[in-house]
Order: sequence, then structure tokens, then C-alpha cells
Amino acid sequence: EPRFLLTADLMDKTNIIHTTTALNEVVLMPGAIPHMIEFETHINGKFVNKQRADGLIIATPTGSTAYALSGGGPILHPSLDALVMVPMFPHKLSSRPVVIKGDSEITLIISPKTESPPKVSCDGQERITLPEHGSLRISKQNNKLRLLHPANYDYFETLRNKLGWEESKV
Repeated sequence: EPRFLLTADLMDKTNIIHTTTALNEVVLMPGAIPHMIEFETHINGKFVNKQRADGLIIATPTGSTAYALSGGGPILHPSLDALVMVPMFPHKLSSRPVVIKGDSEITLIISPKTESPPKVSCDGQERITLPEHGSLRISKQNNKLRLLHPANYDYFETLRNKLGWEESKV
């Protein structure tokens, strides 16, 4: 079963300073000081919003049942070409998870008002500090990962087991 991967480019004002890969999610999170992060979100170069939150989870369908789900995001079927953006403890109640096209390029621009430079983590691995006044660019990679499943694999059975859903009584 093919699954797509994400590339996360951490940037200073003009250059890429670090590039990393994610199968599940890219997370913008607080740095050394646990304060809200103020940032702008742009999709395909178009301004979406400015928000204050503890961070943002950008998840693939594979990652939609992991950290993004615990943050209140939706479950995306693995065959979907989509991403979900889940705000972490947003300051405004109107900040909600958003599902977007998988080929979208997401850019998060950190506000100079943010007290401590935030960090970025991919799939819960290393936490890399964004430079002051930096940005984060997330896009789909051309390469795909191929998952191998047993012959009797059933995605919905996996969800039922993982989430404790009831079996059919019919």
C-alpha cells in the first residue's frame, strides 16, 4: 500500500537551514519556554490566517490516527490525497482542524512577537529549533513509502481495535 511522505524545510529569513522527512506528522511546538506561538499560515503562497496556539500538527492520512487524532483532528482514510492541520490549544475557539489537498505547500511564518523560538519535530523524533523570525515549509515528497500488510489486512478492523469501537451485532 503506497503512503506519501512529507518534507519539512526549516528556514531562516532567506535560506533552508535544515530539511527533514515525516511519514506521520510535522509538528510546530513551543521551544525552551512553554509559551504560545504566534504564526501565519500560508497555503500555496496564499495567506490563510494568523493564530496563536501552542503549536500546529500537520498530518498525513497515515498520521491522522496518531498525534493529530489526540489533538482533536479527523481520521483520514490512507487512500486520500489530503493533509490535516490541527491547532494545538489555540487561543481562539474558532481555530479548528482543516483538511487540505495533499499537494499543498504549507508555510508557517513565525511572528517576531513569539517570545522563544519554537521547535519542529517530525514523527516525534528530533526537535529542531527554528531560527528567530524563521519559517517552516511543508510539502509532499515525490517518493512514496510502500507498506506491506498481511493478506487479510482490514483497515477498518485496525481502527476498531485501536479505538475500541464496537463490533457489529448484526
